[in-house]
Amino acid sequence: MDQESIVYGCIKDIAPTAAESERIRVNRDAMLSLPRAEEWPFLSQEMFSIPTAESAFYNYQTEVMHFGASYKAVEYEWDQWIAQFESLLSKMYWVSATVHLETELSGTHTFTWEAESGYHKPGSGDMRVRCEWSHEGSLSI
Repeated sequence: MDQESIVYGCIKDIAPTAAESERIRVNRDAMLSLPRAEEWPFLSQEMFSIPTAESAFYNYQTEVMHFGASYKAVEYEWDQWIAQFESLLSKMYWVSATVHLETELSGTHTFTWEAESGYHKPGSGDMRVRCEWSHEGSLSI
């Protein structure tokens, strides 16, 4: 049986006002620049909830862009997945991002990125990441 890995999470930004709608356009364009799922990339357009121009007016204080996908043992190529995710983040406006990696053998890992200066501006490079690991269940002998 193949090892399945589940990756899901969200990217959070401030809910922009009408004057700040450029933020949504930039974030939308960054996600639409990802390859399509049929190309079998680590990150694809289809795994993201891509915001529309109107979505700025539906959120209270936070713009939430969620994502998720199922992979075959992606933890063995996790460095590449992280590199592509950070490349996407580098092109976006955001306050924080969280990625959950659920694996059958290694438990659950949670990665959190936070902008160093309140929010990340595309190309600024001001991000730091933190990882937490948890594992539930007992070992069978």
